[in-house]
Amino acid sequence: MSTSSSRGPAVVVGAGPGLGMSVARRLGRAGHTVALVSRNAARHPGYVAELAAEGVRASAHAADARDLGALSAAFGAITDRHGPVEVLYFGPGAADPAAMPVPITRADVEGVREAVEGWVYPAVAAVGEVLPGMLERGRGGLLFAGGLSGAVPMPPLGALAISSAALRGYVLTLNAGLAGTGVYAGLLTIGGLVERGDIHRMITSRPGTFGDLAARTLDPDEIAEAAWGLLTKRDEPEATFSTLG
Repeated sequence: MSTSSSRGPAVVVGAGPGLGMSVARRLGRAGHTVALVSRNAARHPGYVAELAAEGVRASAHAADARDLGALSAAFGAITDRHGPVEVLYFGPGAADPAAMPVPITRADVEGVREAVEGWVYPAVAAVGEVLPGMLERGRGGLLFAGGLSGAVPMPPLGALAISSAALRGYVLTLNAGLAGTGVYAGLLTIGGLVERGDIHRMITSRPGTFGDLAARTLDPDEIAEAAWGLLTKRDEPEATFSTLG
């Protein structure tokens, strides 16, 4: 990574009130200007103001990560405004956090296609927007948030588990492929409920509906700190966080 006085912009795809904003704060404290990308534009002024109050320079750009054209346009706007991207964090949440997945024994081709197209394809597209420039400059970092079902079989998650595994395989292979280039790729593998996020709010608002899932939670600030450690130390491709035993 470059020095704090010369750090380029960092893009946070999937900027939400939980982990996305924690990552944005951590990158901002390190000296990066932060560009937030999420589909909920109504939240953006609050996010930017919150970061500004903490001394973090930020902008916000509306795009649904599943819309690859809109995602590309957002990256174009970010580059025009802030210059070449130095760090990408990719961590959009589920399109509908309340939707219950179909278990693996009932998974079909359409469901798997939808899961992969909705999560893995956008990750690859986002990388395609920034990686050529990173390789040309010989520096940069790519961080991704994925589910524990990508590493541990979780049959109830069905197609979501397949897409998690695909994302994990992509990131770990990308990490190996980038060795010696000055560009790093790393994965945050998360199993459990992350505090302050939309899913956390939805589950805690319905006591008893989801069993004891909210009894143990993960601190997004701690995950963000670990993400920074991955990005700067570069000695591991993955960090895992779990409340699931």
